[in-house]
Amino acid sequence: MDKILILDFGSQYTQLIARRVREEGVYSEIHPYNKIPSLEGVKGVILSGSPASVNDADAPVPDLGEIRGRLPLLGICYGAQYLAHSSGARVAPAASREYGRAEIQVLEDDRLFEGMSESSIVWMSHGDTILTLPERFHRIASTADIANAAFRLEGEPSWGIQFHPEVHHSAEGPKLIRNFVRGICACKGEWTPENFIESTVKELKAKLGDDEVLLALSGGVDSSVAALLLQKAVGERLRCIFVDSGLLRKDEFDFVLASYEGMGLQVEGVRASERFFADLKGVTEPEAKRKVIGRDYIEVFNEAAKKYGQVKWLAQGTIYPDVIESSSVKGPSVTIKSHHNVGGLPKDLKFKLVEPLRLLFKDEVRRVGKALGLAPSILGRHPFPGPGLGIRVLGEVTPEKVHILQEADAIYISALRRHGLYEKIWQAGAILLPVRSVGVMGDERTYESCVALRAVSSVDGMTAEAYPLPYDVLGEISGEIINRVRGVNRVVYDISSKPPATIEWE
Repeated sequence: MDKILILDFGSQYTQLIARRVREEGVYSEIHPYNKIPSLEGVKGVILSGSPASVNDADAPVPDLGEIRGRLPLLGICYGAQYLAHSSGARVAPAASREYGRAEIQVLEDDRLFEGMSESSIVWMSHGDTILTLPERFHRIASTADIANAAFRLEGEPSWGIQFHPEVHHSAEGPKLIRNFVRGICACKGEWTPENFIESTVKELKAKLGDDEVLLALSGGVDSSVAALLLQKAVGERLRCIFVDSGLLRKDEFDFVLASYEGMGLQVEGVRASERFFADLKGVTEPEAKRKVIGRDYIEVFNEAAKKYGQVKWLAQGTIYPDVIESSSVKGPSVTIKSHHNVGGLPKDLKFKLVEPLRLLFKDEVRRVGKALGLAPSILGRHPFPGPGLGIRVLGEVTPEKVHILQEADAIYISALRRHGLYEKIWQAGAILLPVRSVGVMGDERTYESCVALRAVSSVDGMTAEAYPLPYDVLGEISGEIINRVRGVNRVVYDISSKPPATIEWE
């Protein structure tokens, strides 16, 4: 299958580049600039942006010896500046940081801008700018403030742009990505759910052979789709375990077990809340909580696996954003948080990991699930974090706090469904804050907890915007929580976007 390789220099937009490429039906992979993989199947390469400057003493420097002149190459922001700087161009700090919208003027016909307007709005985000272009570098676009907004190299299929076409603020960004991927790189667009299912099942059969597989089911879309893929590959040798950590939503354990009836999956429910709460006692730091929860899950699986004999494989619903946000090397995107499926696992894991969805973004997982015939009741569920309410109870996690949050969350989600808003929102949940505030109930002073509500619109969770819940609905939810949940006397609504905030608070 055709592949576009994206070399990551640390930009928080890198994941968006991969998303835009995949929207063209072309498979893309992100790799650190200093760990370039095999180029087999690669039809083109994109260099990402970076928070670094090409003039820094420790600036990221890739080895493009096997790429330049052999494969189509597109440098974005830092990528463009590196191409120019490494050939002798003068790259220097801009008079002021160039951040936000700008109008680009296309100066001549070029394959990269085919079918695009002569002028359009693009998104800028850089501190340096290319002041001069070296020999063989030909300017093809400018803005009012940036003379060399885009260039191509004579004699080789390489381009550079100092704006971000992957960001939705760039009006014709998708066209530029399409021109590079489908036009210049001549990719066929064969990245489809059906092709993914066929190739993944084939790979799973070859990898797993006749081995037994233990799958950590969560009741969410990711692990459910992973289960169906594994079922097609190994059949009855797949054993599914659903753990009640005590950190699930209200009545979640029974609901999830009921949801899997009729799917032909062998699912065992394990109640283990006492262990999780005991091990979380006194733990307040978010990363530490993730590690404890991840370790306890594995210990539960180890114990459950004994009854099935020698189980070699542990399957998880890990998806691509989990991998990207949990990994970091010198240069590429800083680690925001370790994900339960990735960074929360112990180093002495006794299983081999198999992660059938490791290459997919969330919206791609849903498309694959639909193609597999996953029930709409599961397919349409909001994402839920692997550590569960353990990272929505800020600070120390106790049974009492989780109970309060479960009740508040149940009221919140029920109201969203009642008002026809649940399906319009990508993810929603309540967060119990580690603060108390003064209130008055029935002429009496109260000093109780605060609950924050979160609801976002997104495609894959890599970026998100706060959903504009109607004020009257917020008022209704707030009143119901305060009146019905003992221990809460204040409700607030989180309107932060991602970035700069994350969807979850911890």
